[in-house]
Amino acid sequence: MGVSRQRFQQLTRHPTFPRPYQELRGMKVWLAEDVEKSISKHRPPRPTEDDTPE
Repeated sequence: MGVSRQRFQQLTRHPTFPRPYQELRGMKVWLAEDVEKSISKHRPPRPTEDDTPE
């Protein structure tokens, strides 16, 4: 995801973040496709070079 562990933990507590697929010895596991769907649905688009004022 390109974020720190701390930021990932913050994101997992958000109500729109998908539930873990499984928990193994205290570790949570998510399916990549579930996380990617959540990101594409809830992350605002990043500005592009065309979005900058001249």
